[in-house]
Amino acid sequence: MKIQKDFREALLQARATSDYSYLTELLPYARKIGMSCQSLGDDALFVLPENRDNTGNPVLPALHGGVLGGFMEMSAAIHLMLFMDEPKIPKIVDFSIDYLRSAKIQDVFAECDVVRQGSRIANVAITAWQSRRETPVATARAHFRLDSL
Repeated sequence: MKIQKDFREALLQARATSDYSYLTELLPYARKIGMSCQSLGDDALFVLPENRDNTGNPVLPALHGGVLGGFMEMSAAIHLMLFMDEPKIPKIVDFSIDYLRSAKIQDVFAECDVVRQGSRIANVAITAWQSRRETPVATARAHFRLDSL
């Protein structure tokens, strides 16, 4: 229960201050890959910084697809937590990703769009890009079950 209380407090603090680092520091995978989240008006921009440890193919070199997918899934979950009316913990039900081109070993950005949110299920679309938003490296769809905090 202490973890849920800490998480709820971090979520409420992040919402109140628009400093989303509270959440990314509390989530172990987000912390491991170094992702961050920035307030962008009434929205959020997720950033996966350049890190050679995330290399999947050293010959190209290219970002590991699993790291990119994990980053996009984590972005969608955090996005839901930040922008739902009532704070809930999203639990992944289904995740489908389309890799559109190789992601270079450089910063990756992601934005999320809640396609539909009900009382128990949410559907989120995620787009990830590097140098130009118009040229995504991957797109994904995620379905989450929403549990009360």
